[in-house]
Amino acid sequence: MRTFLTFAVCSTLAASSPADVHSARTISQAADSTTIVFLGTGTPRPDPTAMGPATAVVVGRRTFLFDAGVGVTRQFTAAKLPPASIAAVFFTHLHSDHTLGYPDLIFTTWTFGRRTPLQVYGPHGLSAMTNAIYEAWKADIEVRTTGLEHAYPNGYRVNVHEIQPGVVYDSGGVRITAIPVLHGSWNEAFGYRIDTPDRSIVISGDTRPAQSIETAARGADVLIHEVHPESAGSTPPPANNPDWAKYLREFHTSDVELGKLAAAAQPKTLILYHFGAHGVADFAVTATIRAQGYRGRVIVAKDLDRW
Repeated sequence: MRTFLTFAVCSTLAASSPADVHSARTISQAADSTTIVFLGTGTPRPDPTAMGPATAVVVGRRTFLFDAGVGVTRQFTAAKLPPASIAAVFFTHLHSDHTLGYPDLIFTTWTFGRRTPLQVYGPHGLSAMTNAIYEAWKADIEVRTTGLEHAYPNGYRVNVHEIQPGVVYDSGGVRITAIPVLHGSWNEAFGYRIDTPDRSIVISGDTRPAQSIETAARGADVLIHEVHPESAGSTPPPANNPDWAKYLREFHTSDVELGKLAAAAQPKTLILYHFGAHGVADFAVTATIRAQGYRGRVIVAKDLDRW
């Protein structure tokens, strides 16, 4: 059953300053209540109905963001989530489709009032990426801070935490554990388990079938997992790529494989995202998953769904 966040939208949305707009929306949600908001469920394919991977876990008035694909700040607005609610950002890995919205997240939240560093967690290499973003937008930073916009000095800054597997965040009743996963030739890629006062949620990130995810998802309330139809491996490869089937096997999880994983772990609900359908209907993929013995509920996430 879908649950929906309730928002109180203040009349100050028409306020004259960006900072007023930034803080205008508030979440009227119980302090220990958890809602998942799918800001982006897509793949690298430029589908206007599915933005880049980005999943918000909202606990009371705090938002925990997992990945920042293209369109992430626009989706915050569409979902009526205040950017000021972001407690921390977690990257599963550094593929472009999961990070294209990172500069947007850095600079748009700053432009609209952020004064303190974003707390960002992810694989090694994230610090270098962040410093490269600062350098790429050096002129923008200079103009905004010394010109007529009077942006808060250093408000664009990010506090990067390059992580190892294990508990990476534990505060205010929210514990987030980084789970090592297997995403092809990436040296580091993570899924995450989020334990809140009322829910346990596992996010796979991009991975081939991983025992670590199966273990973390055993008995969890929600498993959010990437998937593609097994038939995609036998379709004509894109751009004449002779390694397409091998790529899918090593980097991603098929519906057959996910069904077996879910049958072993038996999370209460399985939600599919980063859904590489390749023209296969949603019901065909969910039927394949169920055929492997999974007894819980299967849902195909769409952008801006809340659960």
